[in-house]
Parts: sequence; C-alpha cells; structure tokens
Amino acid sequence: MSIPCHTFPTTISPTRFSFHTRNHKTANLTRSKPTSRIVKCKTTTTTTRHCCCCSTMPPLASSPPQDSLSYSRAYWVTRSIIAWDVDVDVGGSCFLYSSKSAALSVSANGIEAGYDLNIELERHDQRLPENVRDKFPHIKDYKAFKVPEALDLKSILKDQLAVALFDSSGRCINVTGLQLPGVIDDIFSYTGPLGAIFSNEVISFYLWAPTAQDIRAHIYNEPSGGEAVEIVQLKESSGVWSANVPRSLEGCYYVYEVTVYHPCTLQIEKCFVNDPYARGLSGDGKRTFVVNLDSDALKPHKWDDLGDVKPDIADFADISIYELHIRDFSANDSTVNPEIRGGYLAFTSQDSAGILHLKKLSDAGLTHIHLLPAFQFGEVDDQKENWKFVDMEVLKSLPPDSDEQQEYITAIQNEDGYNWGYNPVLWGVPKGSYATNPNGPSRIIEFRKMVQALNHIGLRVVLDVVYNHLHGNGPADDNSVLDKIVPGYYLRRNADGFIENSTCVNNTASEHFMVDRLIVDDILNWVVNYKIDGFRFDLMGHLMKSTMMKAKSVLKNLSRDKDKIDGGSIFLYGEGWDFGEVANNGRGINASQCNLGGSGIGSFNDRIRDALLGGSPFGHPLQQGFLTGLSLQPNGHDHGTEANTARMLALSKDHIQVGMAANLKDFVLTNCDGQEVKGSDISTYGGTPVAYASQPVETINYVSAHDNETLFDIISLKTPMEISVDERCRINHLATSIIALSQGVPFFHCGDEILRSKSLDRDSYNSGDWFNRIDFSYNSNNWGVGLPPKGKNEKSWPLIKPRLASPSFKPHKSHILSALENFQNLLLIRYSSVLFRLRTANAIQERVRFHNTGLSHVPGVIVMSIEDGHEGVPGLTRLDPTYSYIVVIINASPSDISFASPVLRGKALRLHPVQMKSTDDLVKSSAYDTSTGCFSVPSRTTSVFVEPRNFQE
Repeated sequence: MSIPCHTFPTTISPTRFSFHTRNHKTANLTRSKPTSRIVKCKTTTTTTRHCCCCSTMPPLASSPPQDSLSYSRAYWVTRSIIAWDVDVDVGGSCFLYSSKSAALSVSANGIEAGYDLNIELERHDQRLPENVRDKFPHIKDYKAFKVPEALDLKSILKDQLAVALFDSSGRCINVTGLQLPGVIDDIFSYTGPLGAIFSNEVISFYLWAPTAQDIRAHIYNEPSGGEAVEIVQLKESSGVWSANVPRSLEGCYYVYEVTVYHPCTLQIEKCFVNDPYARGLSGDGKRTFVVNLDSDALKPHKWDDLGDVKPDIADFADISIYELHIRDFSANDSTVNPEIRGGYLAFTSQDSAGILHLKKLSDAGLTHIHLLPAFQFGEVDDQKENWKFVDMEVLKSLPPDSDEQQEYITAIQNEDGYNWGYNPVLWGVPKGSYATNPNGPSRIIEFRKMVQALNHIGLRVVLDVVYNHLHGNGPADDNSVLDKIVPGYYLRRNADGFIENSTCVNNTASEHFMVDRLIVDDILNWVVNYKIDGFRFDLMGHLMKSTMMKAKSVLKNLSRDKDKIDGGSIFLYGEGWDFGEVANNGRGINASQCNLGGSGIGSFNDRIRDALLGGSPFGHPLQQGFLTGLSLQPNGHDHGTEANTARMLALSKDHIQVGMAANLKDFVLTNCDGQEVKGSDISTYGGTPVAYASQPVETINYVSAHDNETLFDIISLKTPMEISVDERCRINHLATSIIALSQGVPFFHCGDEILRSKSLDRDSYNSGDWFNRIDFSYNSNNWGVGLPPKGKNEKSWPLIKPRLASPSFKPHKSHILSALENFQNLLLIRYSSVLFRLRTANAIQERVRFHNTGLSHVPGVIVMSIEDGHEGVPGLTRLDPTYSYIVVIINASPSDISFASPVLRGKALRLHPVQMKSTDDLVKSSAYDTSTGCFSVPSRTTSVFVEPRNFQE
C-alpha cells in the first residue's frame, strides 16, 4: 500500500511513492462529532464514509458545548501527569472527573452531573518530561497537570473520564475526554502469557484488558449456532484477565464477553469479541478455535524437520523476490484439482502448470515467494457456499473494450471469493477462504503444507503483513477486535481523539507498548508455528522503527539448535513511505526510508521505478520515462520543450544508476552534469534525496507490484500507440533486466515474466478472478478482457479503450514464451556471478562504475561495469572464480547504438554464455571490439559482457 506525498511540476516527471487504494471499504464512524465532511474512501466507488480524522473543532465558545465529551483532547501520559493544550494563564483550576456508569453530563456550567469523583489537578509549570515528549512528540508543547498520588488509578481508568478547566471566576471554559495510552503503558505494560496456553491438564486463557470492568468466556462445541456449553468468569490481576478450563475443551470454540467503557459511544458496552491472540477461528470468523499449534495432528509429515531442508541463503544480498496472490496462482489453472483451486493446497500439486512454472524460476535462481496477505482478512466470506460467480463464458463473448465485463464483476465484487486482503481482522490466523474447510484445523494444516511444498521446490516464503491498520473499530463492528477489548488504545488517534485514517482506515499505534508487543508476538507466531522465512510490511512507515528493530532482534535470537529455526535468515522489508500523522517523525522515529539506513531492513525503491517508467502513479498516465520513450520516442503527451524532455531523460538516468548501485547514500558517481556526487546529493523532483540506503539489502528494487497497472500494461499506456507489440515486449524485458542486474534485492510481480495484463486495471484489489487471471499455460496474457472497473479507471477509459480495441497490442504465445525465457536468463545471469550480489556498500563503491556519464553521454544508454580482483594481485580481493570483469549495457533507445570507452579497451570481454545460448537473435548480435573498447548493442536490449578468468589466470 502506498500513499502520495508531493505535488510535482507537470513538466518534470515526479518520483516518490507508489499508491494503491485497494480494499479498505468504508470505515465505521468512530465517534459522533459536531462537524464532519463526507468523503469518498479511496477504495470502492459506491460507498461514502465519515472520515473520522478530518473534522475540525469550531472556535471555543464562552462555555463548553454539550458534545465536548465526544472529543478527547487531553492526554493522560503517565500515572502522575495529564497533558492538555489549554491556556492556563487565565488562572483558575483544572478538575478530573470520573463516572463508573458513564453518566457524565455537560452543561453551560461544565460537568454538573453523573460523576462519582471529581478531584482538582495541580498545575505543573515545567515542560512535559523528556520521556513523554519522546513518546508523544505531537503534544510536546502541551501544558502539564499533576495527578494526586493517592488516586486509585487501576480502578479509575475503567471509568468514563473527563477534565474541565475553570477560569479565576469559577466559570467552566473547557471540557474534554482523555486519551489513556500513556498512563496505561506506564501502569499496565505486560510481558507475560497471552492467548490460550496449553499445559498437560488445563488450558489457561489470558487476556490483557486493563480498562475492562468484567470479562467472561463463552465456550461452544460448534463453530456457529447453539448455546454456550459453559460461561467462564475471568479474574483480573494488574490488567490481565485469566481463567483455567479443562484440557478437554481443546477443539471447542469461544468468544469473550467484555464489559468496558467505549469512548466512541460514551457508554459502557458489552462487546462479544475474538481473542486477539487467536490461533484458529470458526468459518464465519466470529468464534476463536481452541487449538494447540504444537499438536502432532496438525503437522504435515516431517514438518518439524523443515528448517533443515529449507534452501540456504548465504546472505540477504542473494535474495530475489516474486510477489504472488494465493488465489491468482491457481484459480484459473485447469491442471489443479477444482476442489483446491485458489487455495493453499494448490501449491502441493507438484505437476500443475503453476508449480512447474515456479520450478522453472527456482531452477534459474529465484529464492523467495512473497504471498499477499494470508491472515484472516475481511471482505471475503470464508464459507465458499456463500460466494457469487459470474459466467465466464458470457464475459469471453464480449468485445475487448466493452464496459460490460466490469459491470458484471463489480455487481458481485463484495460477494465473490476475491480480495487482495489488505483489510486485517485478526493477524495471527491463516485466512479461512483459502482452506478446503474454514472450520477446525484445516486452514492451519493446509497453510503448513503450502509452505512445505514451496520450500521443497527451492523457494522460501515471505508473508505480506498489515500491522499499520485494522479493518474494524468500535463496539458493534463484526470486524472490530482490538478496539472492543481496550477501546482507544490500539488505534492511533489525532489531537481531537478521533481515529487516524491516513492509511485509509483505522491506523494502529505501534508506539504503544502492547501494540508493539502484539506485532512482535505475531511475527514470532508465523515464524515458529508456520516457518515463514520473511515479512513484507505494508505501509511500514506507519510503524515505529523501534518495533521493526525489536522484531529483527527477536528473530535473530532464534536458532536451529534451540528452536529449529535459523532466525538470522529471516528477511524483513516493506513500504517505507513517510506521510500522514507519522511524517517527519511526528509520532516518534518511524520505519520510513530516511530512518532505516544501517538497520538491515529493506524498503521499496520507488525512485528507480518512477525513473524507468515515467511520472508516478499519481501523474498523467502518458507521462513517459527512461524506458517508455521519454525524449527519444514521444507519445504525444506534452512533456515540455525538447530541451526539457532531454534534461528529464538525463536526470532519470542518474536516478536509475543510483538505484542500480543499491540506492546507497554514499555511492559516488558522475552525474549528467559531469559532477562527482553522492547518491544522497541527487534529489527527487520533490526535493528529497534519491538515495537513502546504507547497505545494499536495504534497497528493494522494483518496477512493478500488485499496486497500480502491471508492467506490461503501464508500458502499453505510456509508449506511442504506433509501436509494435514486439517493441513493447522488449521494453518489458528491458525493465525486468535492470531490476535483475542491479545491486540490492530485486523484486518482481507475478506475471512480469509472462507479460501479464489486467486489461489496464490500475487497482485490481477487488476486480475478481476475471481481471486478475494469470495463465501458466502461456496461451494468453489476459490483455483485452474489457474496460477495467469504473471506480479507479473511468477517467482513463478514453486512453484505455482504443488500446484494448486494437489487435496490435495483444501479445501472441510466442511473445509470452520469449519473455519467460528472457526472464529465466536474467536470473541465471544474476546468479552466475556474486558480482551482481555484492554484500557491502564498500564493495559496491570499489567495484561498480558507470560509464557514459557527464555532459557528452549518449541519451538512453546506461553502461555499468563491475570489477573483480585477481589472485595474488594487490588491490581488490577475488570474489568470483569465473569472471573477473562484467559490463552491462542497457540500450533503451529505439535505435542500435555504439559506445566506446578508453577505460574498457583491451578487455577480453564476450557476450555472457547465457545470452549466447538464448533464442533472442537481437541480443546475440551484440558485439565488443577489444582494440577500440567499442560496444555495439541493438535497440531496446540489455547486453551483458563478461571477461572469463581463463583469459587472465
């Protein structure tokens, strides 16, 4: 998921963030407010919502308005301090009020009724303590009031709370509710057991809920329906509620009944809710399954030994990642048993077209499969019998540019079996819709079989995790869990007390101790119980850096000897965008690109993507880039003057070269103006540095992902209408070649290698199987299956329609097979030499050089060399036993080019053996003249030249 940050000039192609506004449907109104504007949620087109973070408070009246308690503008930050942004120079006093029955009532004279306690707070004239300012930087200038030491905080924090300010004459001038996470963390931070804990004789339930007034567990024999067979009263100790039940209840289901004051309704609520540490669920997701994940009955054959057979990863620099949606993988694969298509078990079909495809990629060197969200998410019913379907034969009969296909799809899009899954309900349980039976243990067993099957074909598994937001909130929403248990704690709130929605809905607050803990515990759950090999963090910048570093540290402590897990091999990366309330460390030091240097945690490099393709996901779709014809083959879009477009092309090349050097801050290169600069000295069009990484593994280079159009689709939009499909296919290959041959970690979207199309859909999170189809028989790339859904695409339909209607845009099977071969060859080349996978920033600086730089460079051409040392020769150490020197030449221009360099003269270079054996006649025509140092490279081709060691040693 990605969110925009900058406004860009129209004549310079923007860079920065990718953006998807995927699947988050409308959020519930978290609290009533005096003013709110109706906004379109950036997801569906048919629903509106009250966006709870965008209301503004009217000017303060002479007396507090009656709805003052709907706001929570004061912060109880430690057990002894309340912070409030008020003018204390008016004199007077401040009082704290509490009500066990949530009966506080505000009139013109302040809180006059309903309170059980009112107590005066002492004014504190000093600044808030440093630890408070560090934890809550957005309120660092608030005034402080001291809470009396004798107050029974553990009791009062269960009440409805408010503060009131009076002037020197005793007139009440301000009233507001309180935000409690600070004092809750100060008093109730907890590191003991949570969830259902199994021992020989009993199952112990532990639930952290310090503000709850009462908690009971309702236990059922069945996943739905029927009466509770037992209702168990939990007892509280220091904010943790617990109870023991007989071990015989294993295999039953339960829900918690939580009685708690909820600030969004200003009432004491009885909430029925799942265990946030649930490890199993019922098929409707409304009951927690009592399951022991360590039971042998839930483990596939030799599951405990899987850590010993996982493919080895010597260094994170050796990783390459392939992003895949579980349903996409097999829903359209006729070689998979219909009973398991679209689910976990499809990965166990070893002779299916999809698995044979993955084996090809694994054999070529691919290391990791990144699975889009597979935890329990909303918007897809776990019970398949409730799904609705479209007649595919009807859709196939419609014209390629028809608007009817999308009408059929959108009519049922919230009732079918498709969604990307970025709307989390419970993080720690596999999604039930991907299992053959969503009830009982099937989802657990089948998820494990999927991981095991992928490991057995040489692929490690990355899980896409979404800890930055939750799908539901409030006491009534079926998808709300955490906000029912400790209301106002897990979800980040703004200065008025309303839930922040900068991620689109219900932002979480990892700066709070128990949110941070829950995230780290959940990561451990997936590693220990499901043997996951890495994590991709959605909108990682909305998490605190400390949370990411803690997760990394905890994982690193896992060992094969003790835990049967090599924690040091688990890779963490994510979207490091810096926006919303967390921007510029607004809620603490966040896990954004600019803060992660030196952490060893990867973040997506949007700079190289935007420079290669042109513009950004927010700009005009025809804005061209380095690969799509900018300056060299205009598409008719107004990019400014000829001089301006030439300048844009030169600047984009600088951005790409920095990215190819792993986007390292301190990498020194010659820019297009002939100056020696560091990567961090080169600016994006928004003014921020292009380079942000300190280590190569901190850069995830990519040119496409599930967000926005597929690679083939965006190329088809941006390139001139009149070029041939052959040329578009070569540009597709050119893009993947740059990612594959760059330093850092390469990332590919499933289908990049077979020209995958979504019929130009820019946001297919809920576009069903039709627009998301992928064909591992290679007969079709899914181009021209109708105009994409209106909601996100209608404004571009005038551009899309003629392209879909033209037969000249649709690739043939021969194009798809050639693209696949080229992609396999790129992987083979990357893994043929460690020089493409240098481990340190210093090694990259010493060995990687860019030629064709400065004022006299050849436009549209990148020339990169990688040098190795020689045994017994002073200088560079020898890393590669096969090749001593590599030259990569990328010719993005529509014409053949020749490039000569004195530095490269006299080398014993030859075309890479993989390319010499390829069926691509164009790349095989590439040539090098050792006497002149001149290279000849065909149009739209990446050629790799190598110097074998047997010529030198």
